[in-house]
Amino acid sequence: MSDSANRLAVLFARCLRAEGIAVPTGSVALFVSALSELDPADRDSLYWAGRAVLVKRPEDIDTFDRVFRSVWLGQPSDAAVAAIAPAEMAGIDDPNPETEDDAEHPSQAPTTAVRYSPVEVLRSKDFGQYTATDFADAQRLMANLRAAAAMRRSRRRRPVKWRRNRQPDIRATVRGSLRTGGEPIRRAWYAPTLQPRRLVFLCDVSGSMDSYSRALLRFMHAAVAGRRRVEAFTLGTRLTRLTRELVSHDPDQALRRASAVVPDWSGGTRLGHTLRDYNDEWGMRGMSRGAVVVILSDGWERGDPSVIADQMARLSRVAHKVVWVNPLKATAGYAPLARGMAAALPYIDDFVEGHNLNALDDLLEVISK
Repeated sequence: MSDSANRLAVLFARCLRAEGIAVPTGSVALFVSALSELDPADRDSLYWAGRAVLVKRPEDIDTFDRVFRSVWLGQPSDAAVAAIAPAEMAGIDDPNPETEDDAEHPSQAPTTAVRYSPVEVLRSKDFGQYTATDFADAQRLMANLRAAAAMRRSRRRRPVKWRRNRQPDIRATVRGSLRTGGEPIRRAWYAPTLQPRRLVFLCDVSGSMDSYSRALLRFMHAAVAGRRRVEAFTLGTRLTRLTRELVSHDPDQALRRASAVVPDWSGGTRLGHTLRDYNDEWGMRGMSRGAVVVILSDGWERGDPSVIADQMARLSRVAHKVVWVNPLKATAGYAPLARGMAAALPYIDDFVEGHNLNALDDLLEVISK
């Protein structure tokens, strides 16, 4: 399949995200790979390939159908298509540009047009360039985000029929044998249950993160609100726990309450010392044990970077995974040369961007693994 069609496939996935369908980056790559084996003119095959790879919930099928008709069939109708109405029109570069001879004999091949919606522009826009209206629109999009950490085995057990990795339930088998004169005719089995790991967010609110901390706090609210086993803290000159303030489903109320309890907003940065406070007060008491810990910071540190190295080493020993989100990573030519960032890097499992909504989608996929 041509590069133009591949780019259209990526745009299609982004339009699905704009309509509220959670589409992981891995699924997009699989869809693009599948298209290389298909005939671009065979819309039925394109439809079923996309539906099999990009749709995970039955309730998303109708939305998928509407967006598919708009992007692939050029049928600008229905409410979903209105959401991706073109704010900008961009033609895809043709690797074989039309010549004068071609103009006399126009090709019968269909022309592909790409529609860029206001939502898609917003998703690609750097948080540092957001206006007040952008923040309000982004909050509505973030409400659809689902932050779920990787699963782990629980100590709890559940009864199951025959299946792989099951274990014999001796107690249940003996209890059942009492109904058959003490003969264990029916054997009972159990399997361990799965539950999501705890998810902990540590967001840097120092002055150097001022352009991004407001948007990242909204992201943290979307992750915390109405969910269990998700914790939120801010890091600046001191450590502040925000979980209780962010549990409200009303984003404006939650953000007002959070802002009121953070005394060091846009202030200095003592990243190493606040990480030590977290480890001493919360992390080593069990909150970080087996958890996915997400640090949102540019890594700027005015103090001794060796403190960060020591505290990151402590954190990495007890956490299941440590993810560092640095919005500056998306900058062309960026290198993790800040003293704090360089000191933390050896103890990080995943180092990702966090400068726009698309980057946060990628972050959610990293968290879920």
